[in-house]
Amino acid sequence: MSNKVMGWIHQGRTFLRDVQSEAKRVTWLDMRQTAAQTAVALVFVFIIAVYLGLVDLALSRAVSYFLNFGF
Repeated sequence: MSNKVMGWIHQGRTFLRDVQSEAKRVTWLDMRQTAAQTAVALVFVFIIAVYLGLVDLALSRAVSYFLNFGF
């Protein structure tokens, strides 16, 4: 193998070792905290989806109203 390929392999191994050591230092959330944050995110997404749906409905009706009257 060429020196260039061997350099890439060495860099890859070094990178993966660094990632592994950093992952060990991370403070991971427990299952309860993860579930609570997931629930909050889902509720937020639902509220935004309903809001955008209502805005879309209102705008589409407004455009249809103006197009039907020939403005």
